[in-house]
Amino acid sequence: MKKEELKKILTDLHQQKMTPAQTLEILKTLPFENLEFARIDHHRHLRTGQPEVIFCQGKSPKQLVTIIKKMSEAGGDILATKLAPEVHKGIKRHLPKKAEYNELSQTLVIRKKKKTQGKGLIVVVTAGTSDIPIAEEAAVTAELFGSKVETVFDVGVAGIHRLLDNIDHLRQARVVVAVAGMDGALPSVLGGLMENPVIAVPTSVGYGASFNGVAALLTMLNSCAQGIATVNIDNGFGAGSMAHKINMLGEPAENASI
Repeated sequence: MKKEELKKILTDLHQQKMTPAQTLEILKTLPFENLEFARIDHHRHLRTGQPEVIFCQGKSPKQLVTIIKKMSEAGGDILATKLAPEVHKGIKRHLPKKAEYNELSQTLVIRKKKKTQGKGLIVVVTAGTSDIPIAEEAAVTAELFGSKVETVFDVGVAGIHRLLDNIDHLRQARVVVAVAGMDGALPSVLGGLMENPVIAVPTSVGYGASFNGVAALLTMLNSCAQGIATVNIDNGFGAGSMAHKINMLGEPAENASI
């Protein structure tokens, strides 16, 4: 539940457009709904400004369908990450008609409200084409949360002129998400060229000695460039979430009065 939704409920109650019993019915799942195998945090958007997101790995199809159903009933937008194509295929018939599955990013989005124009600007950039799935996860996340997101793909340091050709565009962003596997050098280069904050995302892409992204992770953590923060390997969602929070700092503060 978002702040503006709770404000409307309380305003309707105050103006006697809604009875206490009706209000209680709406609020009864706050702060969380206990499903035994999961406790859905319907209160999270009120506390943090971002809703709970479903991490699909390790959950059974039945658990996923139940969680999605309960979150859908609560009325907010839904994002599920790391949803493998074969799992989506198995649960697709149980999902709402508005469900949008992105096989490349392995994300599922269910929008409860009409899509609005995003705020600010986040640019998600990849070193290579193989990094795009994780970049798309970051982009889908930030866009659903309300940011304007643009992408620049395949501009890694092996052909650095491709990056330099886009540098003026990247400098317009409030925050840049840099996604790279292999040697993980892209965020350091960006950090040395721009004043924008850079969120570095190591991917598990690479040959044997990349150790499934550990080499890129260590490169990013040990960068000598300033203004770089690093998330975990293949954590496009974490990068998109943090990028949105940073991006929103550039927006006028909302009126908190009821």
